[in-house]
Amino acid sequence: MSFSVFGLEGLPYVSEGDDIARLIYEAAVSIGLEFEDKDIVVVTQKIVSKAEGRIIKLEGIEPSDFASHIGKMMDKDPRLAEVVLMETSRIIRMKGNTLIVETHHGHVCANAGVDFSNVKDGYVTLLPVDPDASARGLSDKLFELTGKKLAVIITDTWGRAWRLGQVDFAIGVAGMAAFRDYRGETDYLGHELRVTNIAVADELAGAAELVKGKSAGVPVVIIRGYDYPEGDGLGSDIVRPVEEDLFR
Repeated sequence: MSFSVFGLEGLPYVSEGDDIARLIYEAAVSIGLEFEDKDIVVVTQKIVSKAEGRIIKLEGIEPSDFASHIGKMMDKDPRLAEVVLMETSRIIRMKGNTLIVETHHGHVCANAGVDFSNVKDGYVTLLPVDPDASARGLSDKLFELTGKKLAVIITDTWGRAWRLGQVDFAIGVAGMAAFRDYRGETDYLGHELRVTNIAVADELAGAAELVKGKSAGVPVVIIRGYDYPEGDGLGSDIVRPVEEDLFR
């Protein structure tokens, strides 16, 4: 199997209320790109959050006593701590200047996905309220514009519990299964596979990041030629249930 991964350049700076699907379509038209059935459109969370108005100006935030305590203890802006707490359902770890929390979506990540990058000074972005709904909306609108069956993955960059460095993960999925499940199949030597369930949506998110980078200004990537598993997958499918989590 082989597939191609290429960045979609030419998208304008995204602001609240922008129609991202139309911006993607128009950027593709401007460079002569025609979408094909089973293309995968990988979109960084940041532009989705901007379009959905998930931006907060820190100047208007009044930190609680707890946020002020966290700010002092962790050398963190207490207003930022308050925003993180607003997006948090459970604090998992507090170490150094990083809060590891469980978001209202169930994701476990640093600072609840609250981020300063690629926004104006004094502002932060939050994760979309429902990344899967955002992905589904993009997929539906892109089908209207192109007539093609396209999968959509919305990504964000997080660290990992067992390894250094960050990678991109899928937080929203539409138009494909999130996993390629090998359980019940046999390996090359005929042994039954019992636990292998590959999170292909995460792997595709990581592949897309290699093209996007963090400073190249390319928030959308097209993956073509990958025979992804069919299904109505969700980014939330990948979230490990609390009862199976060895760290919570």
